[in-house]
Amino acid sequence: MPLLPVAQALARILDGVKPTATQMVPLAQAQGRILAKPVLAKRDQPPFESSAMDGYAVRAGDGPVLKVTATSQAGARYKGTLKPGTAIRIFTGAPVPKGADAVLIQENTRREGDIITVLEPVAPKQNIRRQGLDFAKGDVLLEAGTKLGPRHLMLAAAANCAELAVRSRPRVGLLSTGDELVAPGEKPGPDQIVSSNSTGLAALIRHCGGEAVELGIVPDNLTKIRRAIRKAADCDVLLTTGGASVGEHDLVQSALDAEGIQLSFWKIAMRPGKPLMFARQARQRILGLPGNPVSAFVCARLFLKPLLDSLLGLNPAETPSKARLTAALKTNGDRQDYIRARLTRAADGGLTAEPFSTQDSSMQHLLAQANGLIIRPPFTPASAAGATVDVLELDP
Repeated sequence: MPLLPVAQALARILDGVKPTATQMVPLAQAQGRILAKPVLAKRDQPPFESSAMDGYAVRAGDGPVLKVTATSQAGARYKGTLKPGTAIRIFTGAPVPKGADAVLIQENTRREGDIITVLEPVAPKQNIRRQGLDFAKGDVLLEAGTKLGPRHLMLAAAANCAELAVRSRPRVGLLSTGDELVAPGEKPGPDQIVSSNSTGLAALIRHCGGEAVELGIVPDNLTKIRRAIRKAADCDVLLTTGGASVGEHDLVQSALDAEGIQLSFWKIAMRPGKPLMFARQARQRILGLPGNPVSAFVCARLFLKPLLDSLLGLNPAETPSKARLTAALKTNGDRQDYIRARLTRAADGGLTAEPFSTQDSSMQHLLAQANGLIIRPPFTPASAAGATVDVLELDP
C-alpha cells in the first residue's frame, strides 16, 4: 500500500469535525479561551458626554472673565445647568454639565479665587468626548473565533459583559504505552527510560486551547491498553504514543481492532513520523503517534494542532513562512521532510533557517533548541545556502 501524502492525511483527520459545545465563563476565567459567540456592547462608551481634559466646562465664546460656580468630577457630576458668564471646574472623564459645549483646559486660564481669565478661546465641542465615541450599545466588539487576551477582556469589561460564551476546551486523552517507560521522578530499571512524550504533548495541548486528560503509562499488554482506550471514551481526541508500528510489542493497532475501531490509515509519506495512525469512533478522533519523542512532537504539531483548531471553531489552515537557508540541503527522497531548524530574523527583516546537521528522531535536546521546521516536499532537489524554503514555527 503506498504511503499517504501529508495533505491527504490531514484532510481525513479534519473531515467532518464539528466545534465543541458553547459554555459561559466569567471574565476572570476567560483568558486564552476562544469566543463561540460575538461580544455585543451592553452600553454606550462613554455613556455620556465627558471631558477629555482637566479644566473648565464653559460656553464657547464666553469670557474673557468667568466665575467658577461648581465642580464636576468622575463619579460625581454637577447636576445643575451652566449659566452664561460662569464656568464649572471639571476633571478628565467627568460628565459635561448641561449648558456647556466646550472644555477649556486649565493651562489656558489664569485663576484668582473663583475668577478665571480665558487666555485662549475654545471652539464648540473642543475637548469633549461625545457619548458612544468608543462604542455604542449593540455594537459587535469581538467576533466569534477570537482568542481572548488581556486587551479583549478589558474591552468586554468596559462593555459591561460579566460572562462570555466560549468554546469548551477539547478533551484530549493522553495515553503512553511501553514496558520500557517510567514516569518522570521514578527510578528506571536497567532497561527502562523516562517517559517524556506525555509531558511535552500535554503542554502542547494546553497551549493550543485543549484539556489534557492523563491516562498514564500502560505496559505492552493488550487487555490494559483496551481498558485505557475505553476509559477515554468521553474525550474528543484520544492521543496515543508508542505501539503505532507493527512489531510484536506494538499493540495499539490490535487493541483498537479488538474494540471494533477500524483504522483510516497508519502510514504517512513524511519524515519524521511515518507510522502515524488515525481512526474514528463516533465523534472521537484517535491519533496514534510514534514513540520517538521528536516524531511524536512533530506529528502533534502538524496534525493535532489543526484538529484542536477545528474543534475550537478556528480555521485550521496554516500558511508557511518563507526563509533563506544558511546551509545547503541534499536532495530529498520520496517522503515529505520536516527538518528541525533555528529560525532567526535577519537585519533586513527576513527569516533565515539554520538546519541542524543531526535529524535523528530521538534527539530531544536538538528539538528543544529548534524553533522551526523546514518543509521539503518529496523529491525536492538539492538546495544551496541562500535558497528560499517554506518553514513552520514549532511553537504555534
